[in-house]
Amino acid sequence: MPHFYPKHLTDFPYIGKLSYALEFTTERRAPLLADKAAIDLVVQQFLRAAGERGFVIVTYCLMPDHGHLVVDGERDDSNCLGFIKLAKQYSAYYFKQAFGHRLWQRYCYERVIRDDMERALTIRYLLANPVKAGLVKDPRDYHGLGSERYTLDGLMQMSEYSEVHLLE
Repeated sequence: MPHFYPKHLTDFPYIGKLSYALEFTTERRAPLLADKAAIDLVVQQFLRAAGERGFVIVTYCLMPDHGHLVVDGERDDSNCLGFIKLAKQYSAYYFKQAFGHRLWQRYCYERVIRDDMERALTIRYLLANPVKAGLVKDPRDYHGLGSERYTLDGLMQMSEYSEVHLLE
C-alpha cells in the first residue's frame, strides 16, 4: 500500500533567519528513543548538524517513537532542508552503529513558526508531550527534553507553561 509522504513547499525557499517546528518519526514508530543513551546520541548529532548548518536548537523533545524540534536559522544562508537532511543522516548513522537499528522514517514534517505566540504554543506543546504521554509528571524530570540555549525553567517561562495548560 502506498504511503503518504509530506511534500515540502515548492515555492518556499527554507533559507534564512526563520524558525521551524520539525517532527521526525522513528522507523515503524518503534520505541527506539526510550533510553538515555539513545537520546544523548541523537541530541549530540542534532547539535552537530545545527552548528554546521547555522541553526540553534531552541527546544527538543525526543519521545520514544518520535522527536520534535524548534530550530532557528541564525544566518542569511541557514538552510532548513539542509539541516533536516544532515540531522537525520548523522543521527541515523551513529544510531545504527550503536544500536543496530534503522532510526528514522523517510520523511518528516516541518512548519514555519510565524510569530512569538505560535512559538510559545509550540514550545508549550513540546514541554507537555512527555507529561501527556504519562512518562513523567513534570517536564523537568524527562531526559529527552532540552535546549541548546535555554534551561527547562526558562522554556517553561517563555511558553507560560503550567499544569493548567495540560488540561487544555
